[in-house]
Amino acid sequence: MTEVAQNDESVRRQYSDPDRNTAMKVEDRWHRFRLDLARRRRQHVTVLSLTGYGTQRWVRVFSRIVMAPDSHFENGRRVARVIADGVRGWRNFVSAPVPFAEVSITVGNRTVDVVADRGGLVDTVIETDLEPGWQQITLRALGAQATRAEVQIIAEGTHTGVVCDIDDTVVVTKLPRPVLAAWNSFVLDEHARTPTPGMAVMMERLLHRYPGAPVIYISTGAWNVAQTLTRFLTRNLYPHGPLLLTDWGPTQELWFRSGRQHKEEQLERLAQDFPEMSWVLIGDDGQHDPAIYADFARRHPQAVTAVIIRQLTYSEALLAGGRANDPDSEFLLGSGDGARPPTGFQEVEGRSIPWIYGPDGKDIVAKLKAHGLLD
Repeated sequence: MTEVAQNDESVRRQYSDPDRNTAMKVEDRWHRFRLDLARRRRQHVTVLSLTGYGTQRWVRVFSRIVMAPDSHFENGRRVARVIADGVRGWRNFVSAPVPFAEVSITVGNRTVDVVADRGGLVDTVIETDLEPGWQQITLRALGAQATRAEVQIIAEGTHTGVVCDIDDTVVVTKLPRPVLAAWNSFVLDEHARTPTPGMAVMMERLLHRYPGAPVIYISTGAWNVAQTLTRFLTRNLYPHGPLLLTDWGPTQELWFRSGRQHKEEQLERLAQDFPEMSWVLIGDDGQHDPAIYADFARRHPQAVTAVIIRQLTYSEALLAGGRANDPDSEFLLGSGDGARPPTGFQEVEGRSIPWIYGPDGKDIVAKLKAHGLLD
Protein backbone atom coordinates (compact mmCIF):
# COMPACT_ATOMS: atom_id res chain seq x y z
CA MET A 1 0.00 0.00 0.00
CA THR A 2 1.03 3.60 -0.54
CA GLU A 3 2.83 5.16 2.41
CA VAL A 4 1.02 8.16 3.92
CA ALA A 5 2.33 10.48 6.63
CA GLN A 6 -0.38 11.50 9.09
CA ASN A 7 0.17 13.25 12.39
CA ASP A 8 -0.48 10.48 14.91
CA GLU A 9 -1.29 12.82 17.80
CA SER A 10 -3.89 14.70 15.76
CA VAL A 11 -5.44 11.44 14.58
CA ARG A 12 -5.72 10.07 18.13
CA ARG A 13 -7.12 13.32 19.47
CA GLN A 14 -9.77 13.54 16.74
CA TYR A 15 -10.99 9.95 16.91
CA SER A 16 -11.09 9.91 20.70
CA ASP A 17 -12.85 13.27 21.03
CA PRO A 18 -16.04 12.70 23.08
CA ASP A 19 -17.60 15.89 21.69
CA ARG A 20 -17.84 14.61 18.13
CA ASN A 21 -21.44 14.39 17.00
CA THR A 22 -22.84 11.51 14.95
CA ALA A 23 -22.34 13.29 11.63
CA MET A 24 -18.67 13.95 12.38
CA LYS A 25 -18.12 10.30 13.35
CA VAL A 26 -19.74 9.11 10.13
CA GLU A 27 -17.66 11.50 8.03
CA ASP A 28 -14.44 10.50 9.81
CA ARG A 29 -15.15 6.81 9.11
CA TRP A 30 -15.90 7.65 5.48
CA HIS A 31 -12.60 9.54 5.13
CA ARG A 32 -10.68 6.61 6.64
CA PHE A 33 -12.42 4.10 4.35
CA ARG A 34 -11.67 6.18 1.24
CA LEU A 35 -8.07 6.71 2.28
CA ASP A 36 -7.50 2.99 2.88
CA LEU A 37 -9.13 2.16 -0.46
CA ALA A 38 -6.94 4.69 -2.31
CA ARG A 39 -3.81 3.29 -0.65
CA ARG A 40 -4.74 -0.28 -1.63
CA ARG A 41 -5.19 0.95 -5.21
CA ARG A 42 -1.67 2.42 -4.97
CA GLN A 43 -2.80 5.95 -5.66
CA HIS A 44 -0.34 8.68 -4.76
CA VAL A 45 -0.37 11.50 -2.26
CA THR A 46 -1.02 14.77 -4.10
CA VAL A 47 -0.60 18.27 -2.70
CA LEU A 48 -3.04 20.52 -4.55
CA SER A 49 -1.90 23.99 -5.52
CA LEU A 50 -4.22 26.73 -4.23
CA THR A 51 -3.70 30.49 -4.24
CA GLY A 52 -2.90 32.31 -1.00
CA TYR A 53 -2.48 35.90 0.11
CA GLY A 54 -0.62 37.94 2.67
CA THR A 55 1.50 40.96 3.47
CA GLN A 56 5.24 41.52 3.60
CA ARG A 57 5.12 40.21 7.18
CA TRP A 58 2.97 37.06 6.82
CA VAL A 59 1.26 34.85 4.28
CA ARG A 60 -1.90 32.76 4.48
CA VAL A 61 -1.35 29.42 2.72
CA PHE A 62 -4.05 27.11 1.35
CA SER A 63 -3.78 23.56 0.01
CA ARG A 64 -5.58 20.21 0.02
CA ILE A 65 -3.84 16.87 0.45
CA VAL A 66 -5.57 14.07 -1.47
CA MET A 67 -4.95 10.66 -3.00
CA ALA A 68 -5.04 10.50 -6.80
CA PRO A 69 -3.47 8.72 -9.78
CA ASP A 70 -0.28 10.40 -10.99
CA SER A 71 -1.79 10.80 -14.44
CA HIS A 72 -4.41 13.27 -13.18
CA PHE A 73 -2.20 15.94 -11.61
CA GLU A 74 1.08 17.71 -12.28
CA ASN A 75 2.58 20.23 -9.85
CA GLY A 76 -0.60 20.02 -7.81
CA ARG A 77 -2.89 20.93 -10.73
CA ARG A 78 -4.93 18.85 -13.14
CA VAL A 79 -2.97 18.08 -16.30
CA ALA A 80 -3.86 20.00 -19.44
CA ARG A 81 -5.34 17.00 -21.27
CA VAL A 82 -7.87 16.35 -18.51
CA ILE A 83 -8.88 20.02 -18.43
CA ALA A 84 -9.27 20.14 -22.21
CA ASP A 85 -11.61 17.16 -22.09
CA GLY A 86 -13.80 18.98 -19.58
CA VAL A 87 -13.91 18.13 -15.90
CA ARG A 88 -17.32 17.11 -14.63
CA GLY A 89 -17.92 18.52 -11.18
CA TRP A 90 -18.24 15.15 -9.47
CA ARG A 91 -14.63 14.33 -10.36
CA ASN A 92 -13.49 17.01 -7.92
CA PHE A 93 -14.98 14.92 -5.09
CA VAL A 94 -13.53 11.55 -6.13
CA SER A 95 -10.02 12.05 -4.73
CA ALA A 96 -9.82 10.83 -1.14
CA PRO A 97 -8.55 13.47 1.33
CA VAL A 98 -5.65 12.68 3.65
CA PRO A 99 -6.81 13.71 7.15
CA PHE A 100 -4.12 15.29 9.33
CA ALA A 101 -1.46 14.97 6.62
CA GLU A 102 1.96 16.30 7.58
CA VAL A 103 3.07 19.02 5.17
CA SER A 104 6.26 21.08 4.89
CA ILE A 105 5.84 24.61 3.49
CA THR A 106 8.81 26.63 2.23
CA VAL A 107 8.25 30.38 2.09
CA GLY A 108 11.34 32.26 1.00
CA ASN A 109 14.21 30.86 3.05
CA ARG A 110 11.96 29.49 5.79
CA THR A 111 10.45 26.00 6.01
CA VAL A 112 7.57 25.29 8.39
CA ASP A 113 5.94 21.95 9.19
CA VAL A 114 2.14 22.01 9.50
CA VAL A 115 -0.69 19.50 9.84
CA ALA A 116 -3.77 19.47 7.61
CA ASP A 117 -7.22 19.35 9.19
CA ARG A 118 -9.60 16.38 9.33
CA GLY A 119 -10.59 16.97 5.68
CA GLY A 120 -7.04 17.25 4.37
CA LEU A 121 -7.20 21.05 4.12
CA VAL A 122 -4.26 23.28 4.95
CA ASP A 123 -5.15 26.82 6.02
CA THR A 124 -2.27 28.33 7.94
CA VAL A 125 -0.41 31.61 8.43
CA ILE A 126 3.38 31.78 8.17
CA GLU A 127 5.62 34.72 8.98
CA THR A 128 7.57 35.91 5.95
CA ASP A 129 9.51 38.75 4.37
CA LEU A 130 8.49 38.31 0.72
CA GLU A 131 8.43 41.21 -1.69
CA PRO A 132 5.07 42.63 -2.87
CA GLY A 133 3.46 41.03 -5.89
CA TRP A 134 2.85 37.45 -6.96
CA GLN A 135 5.32 35.04 -5.35
CA GLN A 136 5.68 31.27 -5.23
CA ILE A 137 5.94 28.94 -2.26
CA THR A 138 6.67 25.21 -2.16
CA LEU A 139 4.67 22.51 -0.39
CA ARG A 140 5.85 18.96 0.26
CA ALA A 141 4.29 15.85 1.77
CA LEU A 142 5.70 12.34 2.14
CA GLY A 143 5.19 10.41 -1.09
CA ALA A 144 4.09 13.48 -3.08
CA GLN A 145 5.88 15.57 -5.65
CA ALA A 146 6.78 19.05 -4.44
CA THR A 147 4.07 21.52 -5.41
CA ARG A 148 4.49 25.21 -6.15
CA ALA A 149 1.64 27.54 -5.23
CA GLU A 150 1.09 31.23 -5.84
CA VAL A 151 0.58 33.77 -3.09
CA GLN A 152 -0.32 37.42 -3.54
CA ILE A 153 1.79 39.62 -1.30
CA ILE A 154 -0.06 42.89 -0.79
CA ALA A 155 2.21 45.91 -0.52
CA GLU A 156 2.30 48.07 2.58
CA GLY A 157 0.25 51.19 2.00
CA THR A 158 -2.39 49.47 -0.13
CA HIS A 159 -5.64 50.95 1.12
CA THR A 160 -8.29 49.53 -1.23
CA GLY A 161 -9.22 45.94 -2.04
CA VAL A 162 -12.04 44.06 -3.76
CA VAL A 163 -14.13 41.23 -2.28
CA CYS A 164 -16.32 39.42 -4.79
CA ASP A 165 -18.96 36.71 -4.51
CA ILE A 166 -19.03 34.07 -7.29
CA ASP A 167 -22.42 32.37 -7.87
CA ASP A 168 -24.87 34.72 -9.61
CA THR A 169 -22.30 37.52 -9.39
CA VAL A 170 -19.48 36.54 -11.77
CA VAL A 171 -21.16 33.40 -13.13
CA VAL A 172 -24.76 33.07 -14.33
CA THR A 173 -26.44 30.06 -12.72
CA LYS A 174 -30.19 30.21 -13.53
CA LEU A 175 -30.83 27.34 -11.16
CA PRO A 176 -33.13 26.89 -8.18
CA ARG A 177 -31.28 27.52 -4.92
CA PRO A 178 -31.94 24.05 -3.47
CA VAL A 179 -30.10 22.35 -6.35
CA LEU A 180 -27.66 25.13 -7.27
CA ALA A 181 -24.74 23.98 -5.16
CA ALA A 182 -25.18 20.32 -6.05
CA TRP A 183 -25.49 21.00 -9.78
CA ASN A 184 -22.51 23.35 -9.97
CA SER A 185 -20.34 21.12 -7.81
CA PHE A 186 -21.22 17.62 -9.03
CA VAL A 187 -22.81 17.75 -12.50
CA LEU A 188 -21.82 20.76 -14.58
CA ASP A 189 -18.87 20.51 -16.95
CA GLU A 190 -16.53 23.34 -16.05
CA HIS A 191 -16.59 24.65 -19.64
CA ALA A 192 -20.39 25.01 -19.47
CA ARG A 193 -20.40 27.77 -16.87
CA THR A 194 -21.49 31.16 -18.25
CA PRO A 195 -19.83 34.40 -17.08
CA THR A 196 -22.02 37.34 -16.12
CA PRO A 197 -21.90 39.88 -18.97
CA GLY A 198 -19.53 42.79 -18.37
CA MET A 199 -18.49 41.86 -14.83
CA ALA A 200 -14.90 40.97 -15.75
CA VAL A 201 -14.47 44.32 -17.52
CA MET A 202 -16.01 46.16 -14.58
CA MET A 203 -13.57 44.53 -12.17
CA GLU A 204 -10.59 45.33 -14.41
CA ARG A 205 -11.74 48.95 -14.47
CA LEU A 206 -11.80 48.93 -10.67
CA LEU A 207 -8.22 47.64 -10.57
CA HIS A 208 -7.18 50.37 -13.01
CA ARG A 209 -8.76 52.91 -10.66
CA TYR A 210 -7.12 51.33 -7.60
CA PRO A 211 -3.67 50.03 -8.69
CA GLY A 212 -2.35 47.20 -6.55
CA ALA A 213 -5.74 46.41 -5.05
CA PRO A 214 -6.11 42.70 -4.25
CA VAL A 215 -9.16 40.77 -5.46
CA ILE A 216 -10.43 38.08 -3.09
CA TYR A 217 -13.29 35.80 -4.06
CA ILE A 218 -15.63 34.49 -1.35
CA SER A 219 -18.02 31.64 -2.08
CA THR A 220 -20.03 29.04 -0.21
CA GLY A 221 -18.62 26.42 -2.59
CA ALA A 222 -16.49 23.55 -1.29
CA TRP A 223 -12.69 23.57 -1.44
CA ASN A 224 -13.00 20.56 -3.76
CA VAL A 225 -13.89 22.92 -6.63
CA ALA A 226 -11.21 25.55 -5.97
CA GLN A 227 -9.09 24.70 -9.01
CA THR A 228 -12.17 24.46 -11.24
CA LEU A 229 -13.31 27.93 -10.16
CA THR A 230 -9.81 29.35 -10.63
CA ARG A 231 -9.72 28.02 -14.19
CA PHE A 232 -13.18 29.48 -14.88
CA LEU A 233 -12.12 32.90 -13.62
CA THR A 234 -8.89 32.83 -15.63
CA ARG A 235 -10.59 31.59 -18.80
CA ASN A 236 -13.13 34.43 -18.63
CA LEU A 237 -10.53 37.13 -17.90
CA TYR A 238 -11.52 37.87 -14.33
CA PRO A 239 -8.71 39.30 -12.18
CA HIS A 240 -6.53 36.68 -10.57
CA GLY A 241 -7.01 36.30 -6.83
CA PRO A 242 -7.30 33.82 -3.97
CA LEU A 243 -10.50 31.96 -3.18
CA LEU A 244 -12.04 31.69 0.28
CA LEU A 245 -14.20 28.57 0.12
CA THR A 246 -15.56 26.25 2.79
CA ASP A 247 -15.85 22.63 3.89
CA TRP A 248 -19.36 21.27 3.49
CA GLY A 249 -18.82 18.74 6.26
CA PRO A 250 -20.31 18.86 9.76
CA THR A 251 -18.95 20.66 12.80
CA GLN A 252 -19.50 20.08 16.51
CA GLU A 253 -22.35 22.61 16.40
CA LEU A 254 -23.90 21.94 12.99
CA TRP A 255 -24.52 18.93 10.76
CA PHE A 256 -24.08 21.18 7.72
CA ARG A 257 -21.96 24.31 7.64
CA SER A 258 -23.68 27.68 7.20
CA GLY A 259 -22.79 29.46 3.98
CA ARG A 260 -23.83 32.81 5.43
CA GLN A 261 -21.72 32.27 8.53
CA HIS A 262 -18.74 31.36 6.33
CA LYS A 263 -18.97 34.66 4.44
CA GLU A 264 -19.39 36.66 7.63
CA GLU A 265 -16.38 35.00 9.25
CA GLN A 266 -14.15 35.52 6.23
CA LEU A 267 -15.08 39.20 6.00
CA GLU A 268 -14.29 39.62 9.70
CA ARG A 269 -10.94 37.94 9.19
CA LEU A 270 -10.10 40.27 6.29
CA ALA A 271 -10.95 43.24 8.50
CA GLN A 272 -8.52 41.91 11.11
CA ASP A 273 -5.82 40.92 8.61
CA PHE A 274 -5.91 44.32 6.88
CA PRO A 275 -7.04 46.91 9.44
CA GLU A 276 -6.07 49.81 7.13
CA MET A 277 -7.86 48.38 4.09
CA SER A 278 -11.18 49.57 2.72
CA TRP A 279 -13.05 47.10 0.52
CA VAL A 280 -15.31 47.29 -2.51
CA LEU A 281 -17.83 44.53 -1.76
CA ILE A 282 -19.42 42.84 -4.78
CA GLY A 283 -22.37 40.43 -4.55
CA ASP A 284 -25.86 39.76 -5.85
CA ASP A 285 -29.41 40.24 -4.59
CA GLY A 286 -30.40 36.57 -4.78
CA GLN A 287 -28.87 35.39 -1.50
CA HIS A 288 -27.86 37.08 1.72
CA ASP A 289 -25.15 39.33 0.28
CA PRO A 290 -26.96 42.68 0.89
CA ALA A 291 -27.63 41.80 4.55
CA ILE A 292 -24.10 40.42 5.06
CA TYR A 293 -22.47 43.49 3.54
CA ALA A 294 -24.77 45.91 5.38
CA ASP A 295 -23.97 44.24 8.72
CA PHE A 296 -20.25 44.32 7.94
CA ALA A 297 -20.46 48.03 7.11
CA ARG A 298 -22.23 48.69 10.42
CA ARG A 299 -19.40 47.00 12.33
CA HIS A 300 -16.56 48.37 10.18
CA PRO A 301 -17.72 51.54 8.39
CA GLN A 302 -14.15 52.61 7.63
CA ALA A 303 -13.50 49.25 5.96
CA VAL A 304 -16.08 49.68 3.16
CA THR A 305 -15.48 51.88 0.11
CA ALA A 306 -18.64 50.85 -1.75
CA VAL A 307 -21.11 47.98 -2.14
CA ILE A 308 -21.94 46.68 -5.63
CA ILE A 309 -24.98 44.43 -5.98
CA ARG A 310 -25.64 42.64 -9.25
CA GLN A 311 -29.42 42.52 -9.74
CA LEU A 312 -30.74 39.18 -10.91
CA THR A 313 -33.10 39.00 -13.84
CA TYR A 314 -36.72 38.12 -13.15
CA SER A 315 -36.19 34.45 -14.07
CA GLU A 316 -32.98 34.22 -12.05
CA ALA A 317 -34.65 35.78 -9.02
CA LEU A 318 -37.63 33.44 -9.37
CA LEU A 319 -35.37 30.40 -9.38
CA ALA A 320 -33.35 31.83 -6.51
CA GLY A 321 -36.49 31.98 -4.40
CA GLY A 322 -36.91 35.74 -4.68
CA ARG A 323 -34.65 38.69 -4.13
CA ALA A 324 -32.88 39.51 -0.92
CA ASN A 325 -34.60 42.15 1.16
CA ASP A 326 -33.10 45.54 0.42
CA PRO A 327 -31.81 47.29 3.52
CA ASP A 328 -33.18 50.68 2.36
CA SER A 329 -36.16 50.56 4.69
CA GLU A 330 -33.83 51.17 7.62
CA PHE A 331 -30.73 52.96 6.47
CA LEU A 332 -30.10 52.75 2.71
CA LEU A 333 -30.99 56.25 1.59
CA GLY A 334 -31.83 56.96 -2.04
CA SER A 335 -30.97 60.17 -3.85
CA GLY A 336 -33.96 61.71 -5.52
CA ASP A 337 -32.87 65.34 -5.54
CA GLY A 338 -30.32 65.04 -8.35
CA ALA A 339 -27.48 66.08 -6.09
CA ARG A 340 -26.18 62.54 -5.99
CA PRO A 341 -25.84 59.83 -8.64
CA PRO A 342 -28.68 57.29 -9.05
CA THR A 343 -27.77 54.94 -6.24
CA GLY A 344 -28.26 54.50 -2.52
CA PHE A 345 -26.18 55.34 0.52
CA GLN A 346 -25.71 53.59 3.80
CA GLU A 347 -25.13 56.19 6.49
CA VAL A 348 -22.87 54.85 9.24
CA GLU A 349 -21.03 56.96 11.80
CA GLY A 350 -20.99 59.99 9.56
CA ARG A 351 -19.91 58.08 6.45
CA SER A 352 -22.02 57.70 3.31
CA ILE A 353 -21.22 54.34 1.77
CA PRO A 354 -22.54 54.09 -1.80
CA TRP A 355 -24.66 51.09 -2.73
CA ILE A 356 -24.73 50.52 -6.49
CA TYR A 357 -27.22 48.17 -8.12
CA GLY A 358 -27.11 46.97 -11.73
CA PRO A 359 -28.06 43.93 -13.85
CA ASP A 360 -24.64 43.58 -15.51
CA GLY A 361 -21.16 45.00 -15.61
CA LYS A 362 -21.90 47.67 -18.22
CA ASP A 363 -24.69 49.21 -16.17
CA ILE A 364 -22.61 49.05 -12.99
CA VAL A 365 -19.65 50.75 -14.70
CA ALA A 366 -21.86 53.66 -15.72
CA LYS A 367 -23.09 54.12 -12.14
CA LEU A 368 -19.58 53.80 -10.71
CA LYS A 369 -18.38 56.53 -13.08
CA ALA A 370 -21.31 58.73 -12.11
CA HIS A 371 -20.30 58.36 -8.50
CA GLY A 372 -16.63 59.10 -9.15
CA LEU A 373 -15.50 55.56 -8.29
CA LEU A 374 -14.25 54.98 -11.83
CA ASP A 375 -12.40 57.27 -14.21
